[in-house]
Amino acid sequence: MEASNYDIEGLDLSADQYTVEQNLIRNQYTALDDRGNTVLEGKQKTFELKEEFPFVDADGEDVFTVTAQQIRDYEGQYVLTDARSGEDVVVLDHEYSLLEQITGATWTIRDPETDAELAAITSRKFVGLFRTGLLGNLIPHHYEITDADGGHVGSISGQLSMKDRYDIEIDDASSVPRVPVVAAAMVIDAIEGH
Repeated sequence: MEASNYDIEGLDLSADQYTVEQNLIRNQYTALDDRGNTVLEGKQKTFELKEEFPFVDADGEDVFTVTAQQIRDYEGQYVLTDARSGEDVVVLDHEYSLLEQITGATWTIRDPETDAELAAITSRKFVGLFRTGLLGNLIPHHYEITDADGGHVGSISGQLSMKDRYDIEIDDASSVPRVPVVAAAMVIDAIEGH
């Protein structure tokens, strides 16, 4: 499958670099392009049985929603649904492991119909272990983005800041859908509580 098959109508995320910033007060995020323009905003709805993250474009128009498939579950599947067509675009799949702090967490981006892996977002090993120590969240979190064959295509790098801030760099994403990667940076941060 080509990455363009997973695009969202009216949303252009074709650049190679983005910055995701979290609001200081709650799980609300803004994605900026390499020129500093807002391209996407998302927030975690509060007081919902199933976690839900609606996203809007720079004009405030609904573009997609990411919804948990299970009630309040750290491990599970989150479906990204196109707001205009109502079609499921991808599934963000997280398998929790007790060794996750040592081995690293992995989120898999999958096709909603075939369950085929499109990409994976994996935290770097041992970083989680140090983040839970004395320094806590002062140590920025880093993720590697890989394609379905395990080849490196980019990274999500946390920056030392009062609020969570991530730089997304996509080196070669010809086979990796960009919209789910940018959305995943926000959703993962909110769910993992970084």
